[in-house]
Order: sequence, then structure tokens, then C-alpha cells
Amino acid sequence: MENFEIPSDTVDLVTQFGYQIIAAVLIFFIGRWIAKLLVNFAKKLMAKAAVEDTLQRFLANLMYAVLMAAIVIATINQLGVQTTSLLAVVGAAGLAIGLALQGSLASFASGVMIVAFRPYKVGDFIEAGGVSGTVVEVQIFTTVLNSPDNKKIIVPNAQIMAGTIVNISANPTRRLDLVAGCGYDDDLDKVRQVLEGIVAADDRVLADPEPTIAVAELGDSSVNFVVRPWVNAADYWPTHFAMTEAIKKRFDEEGISIPYPQQDVHMYRHSTEDQVTSG
Repeated sequence: MENFEIPSDTVDLVTQFGYQIIAAVLIFFIGRWIAKLLVNFAKKLMAKAAVEDTLQRFLANLMYAVLMAAIVIATINQLGVQTTSLLAVVGAAGLAIGLALQGSLASFASGVMIVAFRPYKVGDFIEAGGVSGTVVEVQIFTTVLNSPDNKKIIVPNAQIMAGTIVNISANPTRRLDLVAGCGYDDDLDKVRQVLEGIVAADDRVLADPEPTIAVAELGDSSVNFVVRPWVNAADYWPTHFAMTEAIKKRFDEEGISIPYPQQDVHMYRHSTEDQVTSG
């Protein structure tokens, strides 16, 4: 049986291609490692320069994406693929790609606008894109939020910029809007004094602006007072819960009624003689 010999040209070709694959793998993984080092170094420089956290994260994500794109091109080039031809093909198909990715491109543009105009920053509690939560990160295409019950919410930037943005953390103070109802037979002056005492007893309530306590509505079954004290933004919900509970307890102690919806049903009994007469 004759020995089968592999042609030397084939061996050289396989060896050369094997070296190319190994080099391409090394370029990709070493390049990705270097990209992460550069991004972390850039983050440290931006932190020392006191660059806002939102802008830091956005620029870091953008820098990493650009570096990874360059690494992928270098990897493909090492495999022998002519990247210039590849880029030409991609450029020719740019219109189709742009139409297919118009949502992503819009989100990218919206991300740039968010960083430029800063309607919110990392750490703010916002309502936007139909959801609400604390801003964790502004990425290239999306904004990451944490909901009050600790759910991670990822919202496209385009969806956020297309609607109304409510930044609840933007101002240092907030106003509580409470409604306390009493019965029509209760003494309104007494109710007002009780509510003023509840507000004054809470140290979290700010003296300026002055709290508002006033009769707002003569309802179907109650006289409704609005109680509107101002507090620091961080004290909003603790004060809201505590003051609601305090109103109920003090009303009970003072004998002030808290009406609730009810319906009276009156039943009339007619005698047989009345029914015959009416008939």
C-alpha cells in the first residue's frame, strides 16, 4: 500500500490559516481586555475631573462600543477578509440597515439628547416612558431604572424622549396633598385646629412655604379639608404615611366623625285597603 503524502503547499496553507486563526483569537480577546482597561482608566479620569455620573457612564459605554467595533474589524482583517471591501458593502447597504434599525438609531440620538440636556441624572426618581423608578444608568440606547419594589426596568431612550418626563427628585422639597373629611355636624373650627396641631407636631414639616389647611369641598356625605404641608423630598412618603395615620387617630380621640359612603333604604308597607282604593 502506497503511503499517502499531503502536498507541501496544502500543509503550508493549513499552517498559515491556523496561525491566522490563532492571531485573530488573540487580537479579539487581548483587544477586548485592553478596551476594558482603557474604559476603566477613562472612568477614573472623568471621576477626578468631577464629570457627572450620568455623563461618565454614557461616554464609557460609547467608548467601549467604538473600541469593540475597531477590534472586530481588526480580527476580521487578520483572517484575510478585506475589511475595505466589507465596509464598502456595509456602506452600500447603509440605507436598508438604517431603515431596519431606525428605532435603535432614534434611541441613540435620544440618549445623546438626554446626556446633553440632562432632564434627569443617575439617582433621580422619574416618571417617563409609561414607567417610574430610580435612574440606575443611561446607556447608549436605553435607560435602566429600578422600580420602588426593586424591579429592573429597561426603557428605550426614544420612548422616554417622545413623551413627558416627570423628574420627582429635581427639586429639594415637595408638597403633601392630603384630604381629610369630616361630617356636616362637626365643628369646622375644631377640625381645623386639630389638623393644624397634627401638622405643627411633625418636625419634618417645613415652616416655609407655610402649610395650607382649608375647606376644599362640600361633598355628598362629608366636608373635605385639604392638608398641604411642605417637606424635604426624602421625607415625602414617611411623612405622608405618618400624617394619614395621625389624622385618623386624632379624629377618633376628638370625636370627629369620618364619613364613608352609605345608602339609606326606606321600605313602606301599604295596606290592602289602600291598594284597592288606589286601584
